[in-house]
Amino acid sequence: MREIDSTEIRQVVRDLAIAAAHDLEPDILEALLAARDRETGELAGNILEVLVTNANIASRDRIPVCQDTGTGILFLEVGQEVHIRGDLQEALQEGVMLGYEEGYLRNSVCDPLTRMNTGTNTPAVVHVELVPGDRIAIRFLPKGCGSENMSSLVMLPPAAGTEGVVRHVIDRVLAAGSNPCPPMIVGVGLGGSFEKAALLAKRALLRPVGEKSRREDVAVLEERLLREINAQGQGVHGFGGITTALAVHMEVFPCHIASLPVGINIQCHAHRHKEIVL
Repeated sequence: MREIDSTEIRQVVRDLAIAAAHDLEPDILEALLAARDRETGELAGNILEVLVTNANIASRDRIPVCQDTGTGILFLEVGQEVHIRGDLQEALQEGVMLGYEEGYLRNSVCDPLTRMNTGTNTPAVVHVELVPGDRIAIRFLPKGCGSENMSSLVMLPPAAGTEGVVRHVIDRVLAAGSNPCPPMIVGVGLGGSFEKAALLAKRALLRPVGEKSRREDVAVLEERLLREINAQGQGVHGFGGITTALAVHMEVFPCHIASLPVGINIQCHAHRHKEIVL
């Protein structure tokens, strides 16, 4: 049995929150550079260059890569052979609070009715999964609202089939327009239940940008969706071109015979995510 103190978890989450705001991961930077190099639209190509420059300045000068520092989303995989000394939930929330306070990041979390800001960017949204082993994997995904607001969940009839899923995803991306600050990553959750499809869509964003599904038929569908989304011509920030999306990631889960849940969680070009394994 491995013991991990909650104070260590708090410090790690604090550091992840600050790093995520300032440093884009190599997968998204490489995807932006590749998009810049293949882009045929002059304006779109210029904007992609600006986005890369912005990311470099943010990392160098320790300035948030985007003014919307997002809602904190935490995904934890907790090994069953780990004993946590102290309060895990308290450590996670305190870690986010410290990260936003000490990183001088904007507090964007408020009460949904009174709209009163909590002043700490907490509570963060936490998802915990028990897994075999003696480690804790922590993934931090700060989610800006320009992209989050463009997400959706629909319960399609099974008769809609694959073509119905494809049409719904493309329609949702077209309806989003420039709001999610494309080029975007499109997370799709297919199957499960009402809440599972939404969670799958968000979890899909944690996969390295452009990494295909391990299921061959799902990987083919991801490629088709990406191709057809980019063929619509909305492009970077809605100014046209061939790069509306950098990737489509789909996660699937068995569902009821009378149901076809489809969750879509869109991520902006500033795809901030960090992870660590304790």
